[in-house]
Amino acid sequence: MDTKNPSAPSCAESRVAAKKHPNRGCGGLIHDNARHTSHFVVIGNHLAQHPTLSALAIGLGVHIQSLPKGARVDIKSLAARFPEGRDRIGAALRELEAEGYLRRERERIPDGRIVTRTVSCNRPGHRTAPAEIPDRPGSPVRRTTAATDKPPPRKRLPAVPQPSSASPALLHTALDILVGLRRRDPRLLLSATDAEHLAPGVAAWLERDIAPTAVRHALTGNLPNEPLIRPAAFLAHRLAAQLPPPPPFRPPAPPAPQPRHPFQTCDGCDRPFRAPAPGRCRDCRSDLPEET
Repeated sequence: MDTKNPSAPSCAESRVAAKKHPNRGCGGLIHDNARHTSHFVVIGNHLAQHPTLSALAIGLGVHIQSLPKGARVDIKSLAARFPEGRDRIGAALRELEAEGYLRRERERIPDGRIVTRTVSCNRPGHRTAPAEIPDRPGSPVRRTTAATDKPPPRKRLPAVPQPSSASPALLHTALDILVGLRRRDPRLLLSATDAEHLAPGVAAWLERDIAPTAVRHALTGNLPNEPLIRPAAFLAHRLAAQLPPPPPFRPPAPPAPQPRHPFQTCDGCDRPFRAPAPGRCRDCRSDLPEET
């Protein structure tokens, strides 16, 4: 009774070390597949065999990808369909959103209200751009093409205030201020193109009798904690929104009054005339040019 059968294979010994797939080995999975020709959806193994998603999240991800466009996939609707309850379904949806299989986008509808759309991604990180076929009677067909790898065109920076006279010295000081902002906060590192766009705005501040230190403080004070996606756009907004008023008008100082000299008696004709020192009047002086 205690004699072992030497011909019986051992499950532990039949496992090949180089093939450690969980579905291989003694007693593993066998597929009995039939080819689908309708009512099926293609699911990537990156979802079906995801290493960190829970079984409920994987199941919900598969279910959502199988639904038609416009189906309701909010927590309430899914809880009415499955027995797991709202809390577990909500947690599973958050798992899918964290891994990129779901994303929520806010959209304004024609009546002015803002609604939240749920977008299902069958391959996270891959976006598609819809391209509509021209409308034809009886053929409302929509074609979707893959988005190109070319990045979208960069939006133009907001306009900045312009100085009344952009002198080279003023613009040079403005550029020095912009280049030095990165010493206050590394997030404010600017390209040469961005600095040239912002320099007139800084010059407009300097032209209004704002000291360079005050300009730096206005641009770097109370910065947000989150990352600055476009620091140049952020600075352009501050330069325009916080532009100080121009200095008050100061009329030019009146010219200094001319001094009044004392009266002197002319040495030639005894006539009185005003002069700083004794001597001859204008008529008696011979060193003056003759009037023509």
